[in-house]
Amino acid sequence: MYLSELSVRHFRNLKNQELEVPREGVALIGDNAQGKSNFLEAIYYLETLRSFRGARDSQMVAFGEEVFRVVGKTEGKSDQYHGTRVAAAFEKKGKKKKVSVNGANPDRLTDGLGHFSAVIFSPSDVDLVSGGPADRRRFLDIVLALNEPGYVKSLSSYKKNLARRNAALKSGQSSSVVSAWDPGLTKAGAEIMIGRRGWIESRSSAFDGYYRRISGGRRARMSYRPNVSLESDADIEASRESFREALEDSRDREARRGITLVGPHRDDLRLQVCGEGDDLDFRDYGSGGQRRTAALALRLVEAMTIRESRSQRPMILLDDVFAELDAGRSERILELMEAEDTGQVVLTAPKDADVRVRRDALPRWKIEAGEITT
Repeated sequence: MYLSELSVRHFRNLKNQELEVPREGVALIGDNAQGKSNFLEAIYYLETLRSFRGARDSQMVAFGEEVFRVVGKTEGKSDQYHGTRVAAAFEKKGKKKKVSVNGANPDRLTDGLGHFSAVIFSPSDVDLVSGGPADRRRFLDIVLALNEPGYVKSLSSYKKNLARRNAALKSGQSSSVVSAWDPGLTKAGAEIMIGRRGWIESRSSAFDGYYRRISGGRRARMSYRPNVSLESDADIEASRESFREALEDSRDREARRGITLVGPHRDDLRLQVCGEGDDLDFRDYGSGGQRRTAALALRLVEAMTIRESRSQRPMILLDDVFAELDAGRSERILELMEAEDTGQVVLTAPKDADVRVRRDALPRWKIEAGEITT
């Protein structure tokens, strides 16, 4: 599967254009602040319906406009695959987001997720490692929502129950009113915890393998750090009971604070570099190069997840990914990218000499002041 057509209207600084994208991909060349990252953001928006840079939808509407619209079409190599057309739009007035798939509006926005099988690599990915737990929870939730059936439903239910429970706590409602939200909260929370634990444990060795190949030999570890204590073999029912007990134990503190203090909304994904003695957290002890390497390994694990869960070769979006890597790491990630079973590649670079992935295969496009020339 590959992106064959892309249409953008009033998206950031990009000029309104309809583009035919080559099957092998494209290298977009341009100076800084011309719109290279915005181009990748538009493509990735069709996969996740959100900005990979954490921007609000309203911030992606072009200056002086009220609505942006992005449309993409995928095609496949087989005659049996007739392609998918996804259209996404956002209107400032009323903060309305709309999505359609092959011309039909899905019952839920979440049904529009995951039709492009794309992974984006960006220098800002280092925040996944050096940032706070919220950054890593967001990464986990996106990967699992796109690739694990039922996860997005559990996540949506959890957020709704958590918001209502927090509202009851904040307004000083009685314990019975607050605890009325506990059954729904613990059910969805247990499903989230089991989903996160399963994904992390099954991908931990792959994370270590990618890290070693990029770093040149150092080892790394990825592990689940749940806020609620779980037994290693706990199933959903046991996890739900542990969550219920944790809520009960924190009831007095929550009443004083006016907020839910325990649950998967306080989980973390722990990333560590392995040493001769103790393993050390990248966030606290890793160098800049080690953190960037760990972030790249995470994205490669995400690409692996797409291959295994969707049976698709992932589309790779590279946002000037070599800019902050030393020469050794750059060469090793280049070799790894070439060896991985990936699909179409769309990358950005400030000049042609910086195009290193599939250098001889990718057509060159230029961008200046948001206008793309092919």
